[in-house]
Amino acid sequence: MAQKKKKEDYYLERDISWMYFNRRILQEATRPHVPLLERMTFLGIYSNNLDEFFRVRMATQNRIAECMDRSAVREREHAKKLIKQISKLNARYVKEYEETVDRITEELRKNNIYLVSDKEVSPEQLDFIRAYYKKNLSGLMIPVWFSAVKLLDSENDENIYLAVKVADGDDKRSVDYAYIELPVNVCGRFVRLPDSDGKSYLMYLDDVARCCLPLVFEGLGYTDFESYAFKFTRDAEMEIDNDLRSGTLQKISKGVKSRRRGEPLRVLYDGSMPKDLLKRVLKKLDLDSLDTVLSSGRYQNHKDLMGFPDCGHSELKYPAWPPVLKKELDGEESLLEKIRQKDRFIHVPFHHFDSFIRVLQEAAVSKQTHSIKITLYRLAKESKVVKALIAAARNGKKVTVVIELLARFDEASNITWSKKMQDAGIKVIFGVEGLKVHSKITHIGMKKGPDIACISTGNFHEGNARMYTDCVLMTALPSLVKEVNTVFDFIERPYSPVRFKNLLVSPNEMKKKFIALINEEIKNKRAGKPAYIKIKINHITDPVMVEKLYEASQAGVDVDLVVRGNCSLMTGIHGVSDHIRIHGIIDRYLEHSRIFVFAAGGDEKIFLGSADWMPRNLDHRIEVITPVYDPVIKGEMKRIVEYGLLDNVQGRIVDGTGENHFWEASGESDFRSQEALYKYYLAENEKI
Repeated sequence: MAQKKKKEDYYLERDISWMYFNRRILQEATRPHVPLLERMTFLGIYSNNLDEFFRVRMATQNRIAECMDRSAVREREHAKKLIKQISKLNARYVKEYEETVDRITEELRKNNIYLVSDKEVSPEQLDFIRAYYKKNLSGLMIPVWFSAVKLLDSENDENIYLAVKVADGDDKRSVDYAYIELPVNVCGRFVRLPDSDGKSYLMYLDDVARCCLPLVFEGLGYTDFESYAFKFTRDAEMEIDNDLRSGTLQKISKGVKSRRRGEPLRVLYDGSMPKDLLKRVLKKLDLDSLDTVLSSGRYQNHKDLMGFPDCGHSELKYPAWPPVLKKELDGEESLLEKIRQKDRFIHVPFHHFDSFIRVLQEAAVSKQTHSIKITLYRLAKESKVVKALIAAARNGKKVTVVIELLARFDEASNITWSKKMQDAGIKVIFGVEGLKVHSKITHIGMKKGPDIACISTGNFHEGNARMYTDCVLMTALPSLVKEVNTVFDFIERPYSPVRFKNLLVSPNEMKKKFIALINEEIKNKRAGKPAYIKIKINHITDPVMVEKLYEASQAGVDVDLVVRGNCSLMTGIHGVSDHIRIHGIIDRYLEHSRIFVFAAGGDEKIFLGSADWMPRNLDHRIEVITPVYDPVIKGEMKRIVEYGLLDNVQGRIVDGTGENHFWEASGESDFRSQEALYKYYLAENEKI
């Protein structure tokens, strides 16, 4: 008799599902129909994602695996098992990655873009490189002897390093070992050499450095040089995002081994590096047994491929899709008044983000505005959003900004902007202790007439708005606007008793209300009423929500999901997930909007907002989801989700296996959701 499976047997670990997601990005780099230079970009995204994953998620698992508390045996063994699974997948994907890099490099040559190594340069190119070194690199590449340092604990893991073996050819015993940090942040990763015969030539900075080693060690008597790249990733932090039970966290914080934040936990090195040199690299990194050491190719840290020079070959990139400036949000009429007339929305980057900027700018100048409140999570370098807020403060408006100082990898930037805003007289609130503020909301207080609120699925960030698909709802509906203002009150006085009738707000009652919405679908299905769930979201890993969707499927409710990243659901399990279908879309824009559609017995309920279905979002962050009441905008939100579900060009089957197969065309033609949405918005704008 077959053993009955437990609930956890139908739950895919978050970190395994993340590996499957990142492989979808790698897969995009292999597809012939994707423009060649865009494929390079996907290689860079894959590499950058992997670095962050090891810095944070693998750092967490390493800490748990090293926990010495006797009561944490189960958690420790689970972490060790997970590390082993991830390492196995990573080793497999590394091979796929290197094969893809080689294939794309060869295709670049067919398009007259040549990446040349130090062994391939012509005498003329070598002269150019050495002149380039003297002008741009001299003094930036200073060797450090391995024998002179105890550990590489002061080196930055953002950088690439060359391990160098030098010798005097006349004295075979005079061998020395050093490492050199490559100044990528100053000079970039790629150096463009002079074009010749219609061909463009590029060189990795790594190889430029190799060509110039005699200059780097000039005057020291060395004649023989060998150099090999390596890169390491440090433990960025333990991610206390409460995906672990609180009891587990207490055990770990009390009994963890003395792994310091910042210790190396992954090393990638050139597989041809000689053993004597490799031994010195690894010794200075002081790795633990659970850390990852991977033999790799000649070049490390391919995140720089995101900025690979196009050498004038625009035909090897995606065709331009200029954002649509909606006619209803253009013209001389006040945007604040237009929003008061009826709800408005934009879907970036298909629509122009300037429409939101203009709302802020008008509010900053209008004499009818008395206050602006906004939550900021990440900010552009030259933020027009902040400039509008500073102008508002100078114009006598009462401006309040809630800025999240713990936005990972953006902490320093957010602190800098905070100081500038404080200097301008803006009231800056630095989040809430114990609750990361991840909501994307704006409240504009008016002296007369209804106030205005903007609720977004993504950051108020011009850079993100060019690459992330996000929706911004702009409304003057009093029932919503008043509750948005209440969220700001809650942020200033957290844990105070407050109830929301319309908005779904975490950590208050968001999860409870989502569960109630799913329960309503189950009830309606059993009563023979229309019942379905359609969701577009970034991540679903919350065990309660996973179990609830399984329950809906078992009741016969059709559950159709568009999930970009982590997904702990497993489809195709007889009697458990027969009615669940999941699409994962990777395309030119990063899918980021969160939209929720419930049949509600025929009177559809549609929501949008900032929260994914993860424990951190539902239980330990301040998030806001708003209902959409305007019939036209409800239709537009549903269209976005349904287009994603129809996508058979960029949509993969997310089923928990990691195979990432593509959906087969159900009709006669292919359907690419992002392209279809862009064409639709262009056509709609022409009608007005």
